[in-house]
Amino acid sequence: MLAAAGVPFEVERPAVDEDELKAALADLAPRDLADALAEAKALRGSQASPERLVLGADSMLELAGGGRLDKPENPDAARTQLRMMSGGVHELHSAAVIVEGGAAVWRHVETARLQVRALSDGFIDSYVGAEWDRIRHTSGCFEYESKGAQLFSRVQGSHFAILGLPLLPLLAFLRDRKIMPS
Repeated sequence: MLAAAGVPFEVERPAVDEDELKAALADLAPRDLADALAEAKALRGSQASPERLVLGADSMLELAGGGRLDKPENPDAARTQLRMMSGGVHELHSAAVIVEGGAAVWRHVETARLQVRALSDGFIDSYVGAEWDRIRHTSGCFEYESKGAQLFSRVQGSHFAILGLPLLPLLAFLRDRKIMPS
């Protein structure tokens, strides 16, 4: 998304144990947890380059009945998650935090509402079988930009947030900081 929007960047993967952080922050609401994880990633990345702006991002899927979904451990877990989502309206919280000099200087959480159509067991089995390698690293078992779009009957919210990054607010911040032309 950043490259397509013309944002100059370098990718560095900070060593953040997401499972440990999620366990330590288990009492947070899914929206706040996404924000905290994004901040932790940016802070860790900033340690190596304190003079640079460092972006961290994370997304969390909040189920209609409460609770959240994490990345599925295996195809059976993915099938279970999709059955839990079937026929419901869920919220996807996409958070981004920018850290500079070891402190957060910008943050934004954008929420999209996702109405999942009623999914048959046959569809779920076929979908997971065909898409497992693509969905294994996603909360909610879908990539919206590909066959995951078939899961939904209605979506409200930013396309970019659904893809995992509140891009338009981020671009506004970068223009304010004169990193991108205005």
